[in-house]
Amino acid sequence: MRHPKAESWERRLKAAFDRVNHYLEETYGHLYPLHPARPPHGSTSSPESDGLFDVGGVFTAGFGSAHGPGYLVEIRFGTLAQVPAEVREQIEEEAVARLREELPRAFPGSTLSIERDGKAYKIVGDLALGKA
Repeated sequence: MRHPKAESWERRLKAAFDRVNHYLEETYGHLYPLHPARPPHGSTSSPESDGLFDVGGVFTAGFGSAHGPGYLVEIRFGTLAQVPAEVREQIEEEAVARLREELPRAFPGSTLSIERDGKAYKIVGDLALGKA
């Protein structure tokens, strides 16, 4: 069983990811054919289960990272088509820019940032549950 404040914090983070996911679908969802097993955007109750994109994150304790604990930002493409590296990078950078706008809305009064951590982007900063 998880602490209710942790669940609240992660619900707000998921809502921010969902808003970024929706933006990516509206902007880039037409670029590549969907994986045959993926339904069209908006056809399920879960944005990570449909459409071209799955935007989310996973907590990491940050051992060995200069940034410490945080949430690794994951942007997955639901297609069998080859997405060129430069297109993938452009979409990821735009998604991170949108997420930087969403975090203050989701967590007012918290100091969060998104930093490069190796090849990944990571949400770091005030992860305190006291504001959850």
